[in-house]
Amino acid sequence: MPLRCASMSIILGIDVGGSGIKGAPVDLETGEFTADRLRIPTPEKSTPKNVARVMAQIIEHFSDDIGDAPIGLTIPAPVVHGVVPFIANLHKSWTGIHAEKFLQDALGRSFTLVNDADAAGLAEVHFGAAKGHPGLVILTTLGTGIGSAIIHRGVLIPNAELGHLELDGHDAETRAASSIKDKEGLSYAEWAVRLQRYYSHVEMLFSPDLFVVGGGVSKDADQFMHLLKLRTPIVPAVMRNKAGIVGAALAARDAIEHPDMLDTTVNPEATDPAV
Repeated sequence: MPLRCASMSIILGIDVGGSGIKGAPVDLETGEFTADRLRIPTPEKSTPKNVARVMAQIIEHFSDDIGDAPIGLTIPAPVVHGVVPFIANLHKSWTGIHAEKFLQDALGRSFTLVNDADAAGLAEVHFGAAKGHPGLVILTTLGTGIGSAIIHRGVLIPNAELGHLELDGHDAETRAASSIKDKEGLSYAEWAVRLQRYYSHVEMLFSPDLFVVGGGVSKDADQFMHLLKLRTPIVPAVMRNKAGIVGAALAARDAIEHPDMLDTTVNPEATDPAV
């Protein structure tokens, strides 16, 4: 059946976080929302079924804008061929389910799931601080932890967990995330010493052409970025709160153009996510 959509360049992106679920239709020619964003609080018991109910409200709200087009969805977890192997900020019943199939069955729509940091990376490469960059871009989000995305010549290498690199016997994000700066009362100069150690290590491992720094603290980039001495150029992200939604929509379009040839079976260990 052909897809019904006002414009095939318009795809609904939904960003699922621990406190809120946000969605908007995205014009993928410009990276702009075609309607005001809708935010609904994440259910206290954030099981797949409960989250799907909220998503149904968002889909219905934008039904006239998106027609039958596939939907992109970010989640705070890796997504491996549609399966969520583990999760931190939502209900544990997401663990192990084939989330794309579950949502498709529950809501009657085609879904593409993508890790939230990966979505932010896609948004920055297509429309933001790294727009059109022809090389290897590494985005890091400095927040509660450290999220990361690796994009080479516009193509995402998914599920990089560079916040969990071991540095000096520590999980890197337990030393250098912005939440640690706040928790330990570090000045920007003191925190920059830890960031220097982290980014120097990532630089040594990957030799990127550009670092993009996201997360809420990126708005204060002028207070710490100049303190970092790296070979690699480093710039603040610019997509901010739009990044997840825009990146999710981009991932959905990419799944249409480049279907996942390895997503051929449903995880036999998956359980009924009705918990």
